[in-house]
Amino acid sequence: MTTLQPVNARTGAAHGKPIAASSADDIDQAVTDAHQAFTAWAATPGDSRAALLRALADALEAERDTLVAWADLETALGPVRLNGELDRTTFQLRRFADLAQRGVPFEVLDDPAVAGSPPAAHAAMVRQRVPLGPVAVFAASNFPFAFSVLGGDTASALAAGCPVVVKAHPAHPGLSQRVAGVIQRVLRTLDLPLGLIGLVQGATVDAGVQLIRHPLIAAGAFTGSTRGGAALQAEANARARPIPFYGELGSINPVVALPVALAARGAELARTLAGSITLGCGQFCTNPGLLLMLDGPDTEAFIPQLVLALSRQQPHPMLSAAMRKAFDAGVRSLMDAGALSLLQGQGTPPAPGPQLLQVSAQRFIERAELREEVFGPSSLIVRCANLDEVRQVLEAVGGSLTVTLWGADEDTADNRALVRSAMQIAGRVLFAGVPTGVAVTAAQQHGGPWPSSTAPMTTSVGDAALDRFLRPVCLQDAPAWLLGRGGVPC
Repeated sequence: MTTLQPVNARTGAAHGKPIAASSADDIDQAVTDAHQAFTAWAATPGDSRAALLRALADALEAERDTLVAWADLETALGPVRLNGELDRTTFQLRRFADLAQRGVPFEVLDDPAVAGSPPAAHAAMVRQRVPLGPVAVFAASNFPFAFSVLGGDTASALAAGCPVVVKAHPAHPGLSQRVAGVIQRVLRTLDLPLGLIGLVQGATVDAGVQLIRHPLIAAGAFTGSTRGGAALQAEANARARPIPFYGELGSINPVVALPVALAARGAELARTLAGSITLGCGQFCTNPGLLLMLDGPDTEAFIPQLVLALSRQQPHPMLSAAMRKAFDAGVRSLMDAGALSLLQGQGTPPAPGPQLLQVSAQRFIERAELREEVFGPSSLIVRCANLDEVRQVLEAVGGSLTVTLWGADEDTADNRALVRSAMQIAGRVLFAGVPTGVAVTAAQQHGGPWPSSTAPMTTSVGDAALDRFLRPVCLQDAPAWLLGRGGVPC
């Protein structure tokens, strides 16, 4: 029997008992149970969905001390960060509960009949949405609560009327097992099918591949690396009956720092940026991994300020030894491709020092290796001769979750062109602050063109996340009893 061993992220030592990995039969059973729960859950009204989501939020809070302790052990993210993340997770659950109770998943577009001759005339039509079916949710390593077993993908799928089968991340199997126990207790209390929210565990790719290939799975939701997401998307597309795959992948999140902003508050921006680069040891999908700057005196003054601010940062250990190894390899790859190191912070085996590198715009455009995400506390400065080169660099990036524009506050032709370039490649464009920190709100868009996501028309964070798991259906000349359901599937 294959097992997963919980590991202390700070020491690398084994902790507690090994956890059995899910067998092929286990995965098949979890999906089958979810499928059996689907018809009844899809027909539930908003009040019922809200009751489950709120009960799950309450249960997480009741087990806060135990769960945060396990999360800290397996991730080294620290209790302050993890308590805040648990708060975000319960906020997400309750927000989707509110959306379900308000009837958002059941919204109906009524298009009354028009008498006469075609093409103007038409029958009575109603457009509503139906849940897709069981969703395979792939938990992330860097957010053990908010993008994990009861994270935003699970919350939005349940609100939409879809059961879920979560593939736990192997970096925190102990925490995932305990959250699954919390879920099962809530489902029993509410007399709901235990298969409504299933969990499978596995350290190899086989478990994830089997899950996304299962013919009863109707959609996939993933947060992780571009390579891993692309592989699973290919599996989803290669099925006899392909399914939608919503992957939030890697991103380098360019920050364009114009001279006017650097001249006004360069020292402040350097401190803010250094904190963003090293936040969570740089293990954020919105980490500012690319800094675009125009050659000139303001940039020459700013870079030493950033180097100093970064040198004072002391990142905590990374999520795992494998991630630390990948981070070191990523920094070496940037240097091998021609990037010059400006800062090589002193670190320890589990905790890397911050890294700052620099390259010319032309070199960045020429070498694809420089556009790869380096997951950890590093950033690459790209020196540009003019705004045309800035726009060329953004075009070379191709797709990003975010682009930040500092100093584009005036309505000028140059700023309009810069905003156009940013909007073409990013799902979220910021004009102040830093990209780390993704609010769960109505207008949020967390997803951008490839390679930052597989479905740039959708978001994995915010109210619109539930739209991913609902399919439009037109009802023509529907009987009164069906219309009377108010968009709730039967």
